[in-house]
Amino acid sequence: MERDPERAALQRDDPTIERNVRVVAELEHQALGDRSLGQRIGDAAARIIGSMPFLVFQLVFISGWIVINLGAVPGVRPFDPFPFALLALVGALEAIFLTLFVLISQNRLAIQAEKRAHLDLQINLLAEAETTKILRVLDRIADKVGVPKEEEPSPELQKETDILRLAGHVETKIPKSSG
Repeated sequence: MERDPERAALQRDDPTIERNVRVVAELEHQALGDRSLGQRIGDAAARIIGSMPFLVFQLVFISGWIVINLGAVPGVRPFDPFPFALLALVGALEAIFLTLFVLISQNRLAIQAEKRAHLDLQINLLAEAETTKILRVLDRIADKVGVPKEEEPSPELQKETDILRLAGHVETKIPKSSG
């Protein structure tokens, strides 16, 4: 929740912010709409099994199973006596399917995050190129109107960044993961 009402009003009235919010919402809507049936099922299952009601259901179900099969409920004959082999089988099968649903959902989210990272990289590269051009223009304008320079602009900032060279440099400086 926004604490500064003036800032909140400014943001609501800013057409750039409104456009950006609309674009992001559209991208999210499109990503959700592009999911396959299996991904939709996986996402729904992950949403359900990752909820507090599902945890409560599991606790009640397993507790009830154990209480019944310990013979603690009068009139109900135990069907899976201790050590509850059938409960272990049901639990193992449930764990397999729940894991698969979560992995399906996580894989989709990882692919979506990778697409966002690529988009973010493209936008950053465009911004870097635009900034370099702006610095060149500002330097020429300053020269033309005779604005004294307090310090000489860095030649590195006035030329386009060699992305491949920079990526190679980063690659040599960051340790590789052991995985």
